[in-house]
Amino acid sequence: MIQIDLKLFVTLAKYLPLDHGAYDIKEGTTINDLMTDLGIPHDIVKLIFINGKKQDCNYIIQDKDRVGLFPPVGGG
Repeated sequence: MIQIDLKLFVTLAKYLPLDHGAYDIKEGTTINDLMTDLGIPHDIVKLIFINGKKQDCNYIIQDKDRVGLFPPVGGG
């Protein structure tokens, strides 16, 4: 198992587990796997940041990564 710091923003926050600051996942887990495990519909995640850098859903998460998932952001 590895630990990550998980942040889900705005409308995704309802999927956030209680232990998100030190969340345990299996080694080799991708962002796609993580979203499936958390029950997050894949079509509502528009931005993925790992350690402050944009990544795609096939990124393999590493120990101590800071994972941030964002829904579509509106503005005007």
